[in-house]
Amino acid sequence: MTDFWEKGWIWFPYDPAIADWVAHALPVAQASVNDPAHAQWLDCEGTWFIGVDALDNDAEGRVGCSGALSGKAMAFISEHFGRLPLHKGQVSIIYPGYPRPRRGESESAGRYRLNRDAAHVDGLRPMGPDRRRRVDEPHAWILGVPLTEASEDAAPMVLWEGSHKIMRAAFERALDGHPRDRLHEVDITDIYQAARREVFETCPRIELPAKPGEAYLLHRHCLHGVAPWGAEASAGPDGRMIAYFRPECAGGVAEWIESL
Repeated sequence: MTDFWEKGWIWFPYDPAIADWVAHALPVAQASVNDPAHAQWLDCEGTWFIGVDALDNDAEGRVGCSGALSGKAMAFISEHFGRLPLHKGQVSIIYPGYPRPRRGESESAGRYRLNRDAAHVDGLRPMGPDRRRRVDEPHAWILGVPLTEASEDAAPMVLWEGSHKIMRAAFERALDGHPRDRLHEVDITDIYQAARREVFETCPRIELPAKPGEAYLLHRHCLHGVAPWGAEASAGPDGRMIAYFRPECAGGVAEWIESL
């Protein structure tokens, strides 16, 4: 499992503890889709429910009548990162036809979504009229927990193996010399885009389909995205649904860049 530090990701096989959690989380996730409070999350012309903070879990991951989120994946996280309180999980759902244009998305951004899987590093949100990027949400790690059965070509998670090393080195250069308490203000747009191009040229693209009871963990600097829905892909009426947890580093951007 130490391959995580080399590859930037790790897949966890079927785990009864995760499967039990999924059984409790699924009906709550299904209900979130129809909650008017989350209506704004249905985008890409109805092919993507973004679902940020849509899962009503507590800080230990309890949802519905479940116990705390546990199992081998959480044990690995605790060993290597310590325990962090969990935010309300993201309920990310992809439906047949993805990707369609996102609201307000430029034509070039739409092409990037289609041809490059909308590849990104989490937490670098575009801001202002020029859509310049800063480290807005310094996530500690990214855990994906599939909630529904879907074929392997039903818009799986995509990642670029080893990209976390290239991206981290680029972020270190961008943030070097700035006060620790102002790192969140540093414009990293240009160096981020250059690092992405290097990743596309040098790192293998990996598709990571997974089933309920399985899980996967990404390094916070790993470049990743979502593949288009395949021509022969299939899933149930709930689509391809995954719960994501991305708690933020307690030490902010300084910890995000300085620790592994």
